[in-house]
Amino acid sequence: MLNYLNLLFLYSNLSTVMENETKKSKKEVLRNPIVKSICLVGVFTALMCVLSPLSIPLDPVSITLATLVIYIIGATFDYKIAVLPVVLYLLLGMAGLPVFSKFQGGIQVLFGPTGGYLFGYIPCVFLISLLISKFPNKKWLYPIAMIIGTIVLYAFGTLWFVLYLKYDIYKALLVCVVPFLPGDTFKIAVACLIGIRLSPLAKNN
Repeated sequence: MLNYLNLLFLYSNLSTVMENETKKSKKEVLRNPIVKSICLVGVFTALMCVLSPLSIPLDPVSITLATLVIYIIGATFDYKIAVLPVVLYLLLGMAGLPVFSKFQGGIQVLFGPTGGYLFGYIPCVFLISLLISKFPNKKWLYPIAMIIGTIVLYAFGTLWFVLYLKYDIYKALLVCVVPFLPGDTFKIAVACLIGIRLSPLAKNN
């Protein structure tokens, strides 16, 4: 009987030790910067795929929530990995998943007349994350970085649109840029508030 109680006691202690070690291992895994980066990329790729198709249909370019996610990624991620969720999003859309505006998908959308705006997400998010990563304590830089990123995005997308359709540059600006400025201003304000809070958590290794 005594031997049985001793074995039971040893088993109980062993179970407690193993449970504590498992908890420590999980915490260590979550603290691992590589694992943390993979999780962040996965979450924000999914977020882009969910929010980007939601749009206000306009011709030729729809108003979507994609740029809001782009701004948040740029404000939150280190510049070394900021383009990854965007590239994955574009690849998923190119593969045919309905993740682009108006629930479209396919290579024909990506390489269509408005595809330049989709490709423009890459330099946009990279510039935002680069500027914010280099000067992490300058909160006033968040909106400025997003404005610079937006200018690059519009320049790339509009030039693509003009060359693709042989469109007049001034008319292109009126239909592809001007209608989006009020919404982008609001999105930048929201993204700054979210990014300032998330950035230290995402970049703290």
